[in-house]
Amino acid sequence: MPRIPLTWLADHVALRDGADAESVAADLVSVGLEEEAIHGAQVTGPLVVGRVLALVKEPQKNGKTINWVRVDVGPEHNEALDSPKDPQPGDEVPSRGIICGAHNFVEGDLVVVSLPGTVLPGPFPIAARKTYGHVSDGMICSGEELGLGPDPDGEDGIIVLGRGHARGLDAQPGDDAISLLGLGEEVVEITVTPDRGYAFSMRGVAREYSHATGGAFTDPAAAITVPEASGPGVEVLLEDEAPIHGRPGCSRFVAQTVTGIDPQAPSPRWMQQRLTLAGMRPISLVVDVTNYVMLDLGQPMHAYDAAQLVAPIRVRRAHPGEKLETLDDKPRALHGEDLVIADGGGTGDRAIGIAGVMGGASTEVSAATTDVVLEAATFDQVSVARSARRHRLPSESSKRFERGVDPQLPALAVRRAAELLAEHGGGTIASERTDVGTVPARAAISLPVGAAERLVGVAYTPQQVVESLEKIGARVEGEAAAGSVLTVTPPSWRPDLRFREDLVEEIARLVGYEGIPSILPQAPGGRGLTRAQRGRRSAALALAEWGLTEVTSYPFVPEGIFDALGYPQDDERRTAVRLLNPLAEDEPLLRTALLQTLLPTAKRNLGRGQEAVAIQEIGTVSRASGAAVPIPSAAARPREDELRAIDAAMPPQRRHLAAVLGGASGPGSWWGSAEDWGWADAIEAARRVAAAVGARLEVRQDQLAPFHPGRCAQLLAEDGTLIGHAGELHPRVVKAYSLPARSGALELDLDALIASAPAVVRAEPVSTYPPAKEDFAFVVDASVPASAVEAAMVVGIGDLLESIHLFDVYTGDQVGEGRKSVAFSVRLRSETGTLTAEEIGAARTRCIEAVSAAVGGELRA
Repeated sequence: MPRIPLTWLADHVALRDGADAESVAADLVSVGLEEEAIHGAQVTGPLVVGRVLALVKEPQKNGKTINWVRVDVGPEHNEALDSPKDPQPGDEVPSRGIICGAHNFVEGDLVVVSLPGTVLPGPFPIAARKTYGHVSDGMICSGEELGLGPDPDGEDGIIVLGRGHARGLDAQPGDDAISLLGLGEEVVEITVTPDRGYAFSMRGVAREYSHATGGAFTDPAAAITVPEASGPGVEVLLEDEAPIHGRPGCSRFVAQTVTGIDPQAPSPRWMQQRLTLAGMRPISLVVDVTNYVMLDLGQPMHAYDAAQLVAPIRVRRAHPGEKLETLDDKPRALHGEDLVIADGGGTGDRAIGIAGVMGGASTEVSAATTDVVLEAATFDQVSVARSARRHRLPSESSKRFERGVDPQLPALAVRRAAELLAEHGGGTIASERTDVGTVPARAAISLPVGAAERLVGVAYTPQQVVESLEKIGARVEGEAAAGSVLTVTPPSWRPDLRFREDLVEEIARLVGYEGIPSILPQAPGGRGLTRAQRGRRSAALALAEWGLTEVTSYPFVPEGIFDALGYPQDDERRTAVRLLNPLAEDEPLLRTALLQTLLPTAKRNLGRGQEAVAIQEIGTVSRASGAAVPIPSAAARPREDELRAIDAAMPPQRRHLAAVLGGASGPGSWWGSAEDWGWADAIEAARRVAAAVGARLEVRQDQLAPFHPGRCAQLLAEDGTLIGHAGELHPRVVKAYSLPARSGALELDLDALIASAPAVVRAEPVSTYPPAKEDFAFVVDASVPASAVEAAMVVGIGDLLESIHLFDVYTGDQVGEGRKSVAFSVRLRSETGTLTAEEIGAARTRCIEAVSAAVGGELRA
């Protein structure tokens, strides 16, 4: 986010009287530039001007020579003596004694002194301390210690403000050095939305501040005079053979040569300070100048070492297999859609930069560079954005280009940078200049005067409409009267203004958002939550009360997830929707089952120190439909048949519920360790969810990845609809995701489960008569599910049945090979009276006969 030093902002717009960082931030918020942070002064505390009274050089045993210095820091800060036991020259005058290791100053010099209590950038607090046999009562500061960078005169050491008044400096010992050096400046950091790229410059922010306060705005671009060129400079060829969406990758390219630059010339201190305050590190004069112009005007620039550049410069798409080493010293394999800057002619040309993103190392400006070619261009937003993301290479340049840069700036920016290099580096600006390409004129927008009132609901006057549009730099033609239609041509620096609604937004913003009334809609009574919403909330709450933590995972999965979970090749869960522009290249698919993202979430939690896992999630899953989604024209609202065709082609989405359970089910106690979660708990969780939404589930054995083939349950609704599966995870899956042994999981189609529940819940009468308890153990074939036996018992017992519960399953010699015993606990109760022995006996007989007829079960003796 851009950082705005207040003094730099004040160069372009008149600030309010007494304006500070907080008030400036508040004013910018009123026009939509939100405050991100406020950065206070770089240096706090007593930083003052001092005059060197005496200097004694003291050689040390380590071969180093230090200076014991007496410094006059003004009557308010001087002390009579530092150490009465160690009198030194200068003690007869009130002063401070300071140890200093620099040697670029002499007696009589004015220096910068940080007294005890000062905090330098770092933060680095200053205190009196004993060193080299003396009490050093402060520190004499260098430019780097104050965050100002190296001395612009090239001297290695502390800052020498002046020898007497030799440099015309009007300063005296004790004067505040913070204000003298501009170290007390506050900086406002703002957030810029993607549609307002012009606010990535001091020029753009100053214009917005003027809109907010009415302060006089001075456009820095208007102060730059670009003389007529004597002829073309370095040859530039625009050869974009593969424009994206029909737009050329580069519509304008300006190049200017500057020769004879002193490679040792430092950047001026004011420039280094402004760059530092703006969050950029000063590097060298040429680089600092291009960065300064970019921050000031908003036009990204690049400087090539002219000695390493082979004309002509070519702007083209990358060749297949082409590589480039960028300025960050990383080799990059270029893509055919990358717009690159190349040099050289014919087939021997080479890429020397990714256009609008970053330059190449082959033509980088070095410490020996004396001649440079300055580049300022207008690159396509889409092309730059895609290259920056493709190479994971966000830069200050790409941030601006992908949001839109003023196409009228390149020549002005090049001239401004060239003048700064000539002024501070002794360079000579070539009379030739290259300016190729054309910038299309902005299309006018038709705007009825009443459109803003109709869309916003505020009665804007015609004068407010026109004045707001003219404030942003638009050209407005037409009569400012009610019922008239204006023709508005947006300014060159606002590429985001393309439609009538964009202009209405600007009117509302500049007149003031506070003028828009806030009317909260009132919800009609009697509706409440839908049945599906109530079901989802009840399902999540039921598992949360049972001890499961609700989580949310991203719905994106890698292509290898299906193999990791053991899906067969013909499994329909492999038909995933592929994203054209995924957030991560290694996760390009939408999940087709909720466990595909919940299992990695469980692994992440365990990897961060959790010893057990019990998590649940409700989310959507998608399956590819195979149908192409039609894309209607943007010229008008899609027709109803087009909308229906789009809806029909969209991939279906279902809302699922999934859970993963593993490890101890609770904390240990004096009774011992808690039992581990297992497959039975996964099935119980499914039953709890069903009960919460008012449905019933039938459990049958099944086989489905990623579950253990012998410990997987199929979950069916009462009408036979498949709802999901639960059970123990396959050992390979448990190992792949580092889960506790024998972890369980479940996944349900929650939409189908809720739909299977009765829409109306019948209230069952509560009997006041005592229950009768009976146990049944039936021997059946091992292939017969317990649910089938239970269903037969329910039919046989009839209305007297109150509840039935499976409490035991036995296999062994006592029941024979291929057979099993299933035992149920049954409660019988009547609504009309206490059950007699005859009624209970009849119910037992009906139950035994029903099981025998339905599944061939025999009552176990």
